[in-house]
Amino acid sequence: MSTSQQHKIGSGFGATSTADDVLHGIDLTGKLAVVTGGYSGLGLETTRALTRAGAHVVVPARRPAAAREALEGVEGAEVDELDLGDLDSVRAFADRFLASGRTIDIVIDNAGIMACPETRVGPGWEAQFATNHLGHFALVNRLWPAIEPGGARVVSVSSRAHHFSGIRWDLHWQRGYDKWQAYGQAKTANVLFAVHLDSLARDRGVRAFALHPGGIITPLQRHIPKEEMIERGWIDENGTVLNPEGFKTPQQGAATQVWAAASPQLAGLGGVYLEDCDIAEPAQEGDERGGVKDWAVDPDQAARLWDLSAELTGVNAFASGGRS
Repeated sequence: MSTSQQHKIGSGFGATSTADDVLHGIDLTGKLAVVTGGYSGLGLETTRALTRAGAHVVVPARRPAAAREALEGVEGAEVDELDLGDLDSVRAFADRFLASGRTIDIVIDNAGIMACPETRVGPGWEAQFATNHLGHFALVNRLWPAIEPGGARVVSVSSRAHHFSGIRWDLHWQRGYDKWQAYGQAKTANVLFAVHLDSLARDRGVRAFALHPGGIITPLQRHIPKEEMIERGWIDENGTVLNPEGFKTPQQGAATQVWAAASPQLAGLGGVYLEDCDIAEPAQEGDERGGVKDWAVDPDQAARLWDLSAELTGVNAFASGGRS
């Protein structure tokens, strides 16, 4: 198992740093970023921060009209249509982008769903794994011809929820569905994706990172009943957030993914899991407060998941033939 690089570098930033803090002094003029879900919650703050730093941001959205409304007035943001749960939609978006002839400097796989009731998409796939992992896997592989060698970064937004479950290999929960373990498996998959992509792409100067953004109350919680959020101690009966210091603001939550996407402090690094705007330490046995589990950075598991994902989606930019 590979945890050799999983040690803090002393970035000087932390849990309360904002996306603007970590981009201070960084000029992204002329850079193009693709941010899935970049019109809601953390994604919206990410898009705003990147455009303020000079980047042009393409926001592929399942609800383009809602995205255009949310991004109204955000100079440098562009909306297109994409449903990560539909591989035909992923292919269509990628084809449209490639036809534009532009290159990509940053991909942030930010969109996702959390703890939803058992739902099937595509050929019967479990929705959290399909949307959070397989959709992004297909997207990055299809966009690969446009991803700029010698400096591009691919950022996979995972979660501390990867502690809930490694990859079960009964990927689609044919029996005994548990919404939180299914979410945990999908978030582990996000980290393993970054681990293996980095190993494949680093020779071209493209690096990949995964991260936990922090606990933030955003529309991501839409599938969680109010009663469950009360039971978990997140909110009270009136919907007021309890222990607000235990949650980040969306601006703070967006900081780690923006730091991963653009900070020169990560030059020469990749394939690592980040939290609080630094590289995370390996998780200690019995401590669920932070760090990365061994199962999420295991290169053998990462390679196995990559091969299976390529088989399921029918696309692998690093195989002979590349795309189907």
